[in-house]
Formats: sequence, C-alpha cells, structure tokens
Amino acid sequence: MKALIQRVSEARVDIEGNTVAKIGNGMLVFLGIEKSDTENDIKYLVKKVSNLRIFEDAQEKMNFSVQDIKGELLVVSQFTLSADCKKGNRPSFDSAEEPVRAQDMYMKFIDRLIENGLKVATGDFGTNMQVHLINDGPVTIILDSKK
Repeated sequence: MKALIQRVSEARVDIEGNTVAKIGNGMLVFLGIEKSDTENDIKYLVKKVSNLRIFEDAQEKMNFSVQDIKGELLVVSQFTLSADCKKGNRPSFDSAEEPVRAQDMYMKFIDRLIENGLKVATGDFGTNMQVHLINDGPVTIILDSKK
C-alpha cells in the first residue's frame, strides 16, 4: 500500500465542476492499494499518517502531527501509485488491486483514521476527479507499507 502525502493549507476535490470535498490546513493523502496489501498494511499506514510529524512548531521544525495541530485529511484513491514504468513508456498497473477489494480497503483506511479522532474528507472512489491543492512548504512524502 502506498500513500503520497502532501502538507496543504487547503485542498479540494471537484467532480464535474462541483466541489465534493474540501479541507483547510492538513494533509492530502493519495492512497494506492495493491494486490498484495493486507489489514497490516492499512494499520501501518494509518499509524504513520496519523503520527507523521510534518507540521512546524514555533522554531519552524517539523515536530507536530496532523493530530497535534487538529488538522484535516483529504483522502483520494490513486491506483496510479502502483504504476510500474520499468519496461517501455506505457505504465503497467498489474499490481493495482481490483476495484471491489480496493474500495473496501480504501474505506477501511478512512474508517480507521476517523476512529483515531481525525477529521477526514474523501474523494469519490473510481471517479474522474479534479484535485486542487495548495502545497504548504512544499512538503511531499511517499510512504510504502512494504518498505
């Protein structure tokens, strides 16, 4: 399971010109689910996302988590994080999980974040979305539950 995290001052998801989700200060999390992923991968990434210290303290050091700052999360499904670009120029998505199971795991990930007391907004799984964000920093971090 992979997550691309961006620290944002705001982010939103639009579908067909309508805003379906919006957050202020917090994290935009693009989540990619692969065929080999299990409940342990969900637990690992939920813990990392919830506790990752990427928000600055008064000395401008990254010492605070999204929980510490009472920030928000916007979680967007992103199967293209599973892209394999080793051969040729067209990415292969063979390792991406099938949609039904991927959606179930995506929802479990979100539910566990909410259980941790986080405010979570979401995109619409499997839908063409336009994601707008203001990356604060910029800070962008890639997490991989297998590494």
